[in-house]
Amino acid sequence: MPNSLKVSNKVVHDRQVRRAAVCSVLFALISLAVAASTEAMPTTASVQAKLVPIPVNPDASKSPAYPGTGNILGAGAAFEGELEIQGDEYGGFPPPLTGFSIYVPHGVKLHQQGFPICPQAILESHEVANCPKGSQLTSVGSVSGVVSFGGDRVHETLTVQGFFAAGGRIAYYAEGTSPALVEVLGSGAFIPANGGFASKFSASVPLVATVPEAPYAVVQSVRVRVGAAYRRGSRLVPFMTLPRHCAKGGMADRLELTFLTGPPVQVNITMPCPARH
Repeated sequence: MPNSLKVSNKVVHDRQVRRAAVCSVLFALISLAVAASTEAMPTTASVQAKLVPIPVNPDASKSPAYPGTGNILGAGAAFEGELEIQGDEYGGFPPPLTGFSIYVPHGVKLHQQGFPICPQAILESHEVANCPKGSQLTSVGSVSGVVSFGGDRVHETLTVQGFFAAGGRIAYYAEGTSPALVEVLGSGAFIPANGGFASKFSASVPLVATVPEAPYAVVQSVRVRVGAAYRRGSRLVPFMTLPRHCAKGGMADRLELTFLTGPPVQVNITMPCPARH
């Protein structure tokens, strides 16, 4: 009898060990599942882009366009784009944007000469309404995102506009008034690009803190129309001129974004070939 009891105890002990092992494995699997479900969503971006006629007056919300411009091969055109950024790695939102590069499709020609320049003193004073007429590269666009007041995160929409600046640079100024006063001045320049692109525009984005030690402001969307022109006698001189020919498959474009944390994000864009005259 003692021997049988001893065997019985061992069997019970082995079953308990196996049950404990199975429970440990199940607990580990459940923990991994919970961790995966609560892991931050990587930051992503999407872009909608199209070519449109060049407005005569970029400052006006509604302006007639220069005749013969738009999504036409060999014609002057403006670029209209909408950017959406998604992620929750920065307190439930995408991390702050620190820079961007916009690649220009192969065959597109850019012409900055002859446009009025907005003086640096005016840009730094943030009184961009005093920039000379014709120095506006873009229409008034919008930037939407999140600003912080201590632990509170609130949404805010800013206006944004680009200007021809000294030294061949392009300056941009963004301003929001509610719920926080936000003023952002940045600049960039067009430089040569590899990979079959005509050039690229690269610029940094300053970090914005509404109150000390609060999280930085976050960009979630941008909407802007880039394009300008002036007349030299009877000839129209556009900032951007589309190629006369378009490769099969459309015009390739690219946007690269850098953030305070995490890897860069690249968005490849293909726009349909423009129409012929």
